[in-house]
Amino acid sequence: MFQRLQTLRRMLKFRSNVTGSPEGNALWRVQGSALPGFGAEPQLRGRERLSYFLEHKEKNVWHGKFSIFPEDIVTHAISGRLGGVSKKPYYSLNLAFHVGDDAEAVRDNRQIFAHSLLLNAKDIVSPKQVHGTTVMRVGAEHRGLGAKDYESAIDDVDALITNEANVPLLLCFADCAPILIVDPKNRAVGAAHAGWKGTAGKIAEKTILAMKEAFGTNAEDCLAGIGPSISKEAYEIGEDVAKVFRENFSDSDKFLSAEDGKYHLDLWEANREILLAAGVRAKNIDVAKACTYGENSWYFSYRAEKGVTGRIGALIALKNI
Repeated sequence: MFQRLQTLRRMLKFRSNVTGSPEGNALWRVQGSALPGFGAEPQLRGRERLSYFLEHKEKNVWHGKFSIFPEDIVTHAISGRLGGVSKKPYYSLNLAFHVGDDAEAVRDNRQIFAHSLLLNAKDIVSPKQVHGTTVMRVGAEHRGLGAKDYESAIDDVDALITNEANVPLLLCFADCAPILIVDPKNRAVGAAHAGWKGTAGKIAEKTILAMKEAFGTNAEDCLAGIGPSISKEAYEIGEDVAKVFRENFSDSDKFLSAEDGKYHLDLWEANREILLAAGVRAKNIDVAKACTYGENSWYFSYRAEKGVTGRIGALIALKNI
């Protein structure tokens, strides 16, 4: 009972910092039970739904979930930083091998996270992300690449797509934006890594185009989620980066602002605009609106932790029919 009360207190405290829908409400679950006042299933309010929510699993592992993703088709989650075995400064559920953490701890963390999703960590497919825009199609023959070490990860790729079941795609983040895409009609999924370079290169659009070429995906059928990442308020950029966006986007004023010589970039809105331009319907795009910098006790943040930290993971996998 004491542990249950402590969990509820943590969730209530966290709610004040997390926005899950345009109005700033989030849907909460604890072990499948609803937190009082929030309901166990997505609640509709007019045309808007409670979208991104947090689900508490055993051993203090947390799943960030998008309610628009059909659970009969996909398994997905954004990890938090709690519930793992890594020591500071990677405390505690660091899922990345390349940051300096003990490799055995990372393997344990991946096993914990995969187990919480009823998946096998040895099946994970993970790339060496380089802030590029390369998209790669993977399948059963790629299972295990990057699962147990960094050396075996797929080189120089920042987005993965598949239409095969039980091929968990895992990308890692610490301020950059995770983008998950589901094509329920053709039963295909994608995961993309969108930092400022990937966003400027329109990796979200390129992922959808790759899914169209590979699986016949129509953007209008797609569901997309933009996960926890650094917010516009916390993301100050230089003139050189601002220039890239002004030159490549005629509507950059929607997500790029300047005040007193300082520029701020809104990765959430930039990627939402890119998805819209690619043909994804506005009602099919969910934005977590959770800031990794401001909510650093729950997520890893490269900026907040001066470059020495772990990585959260964005994982998505198709289920068997």
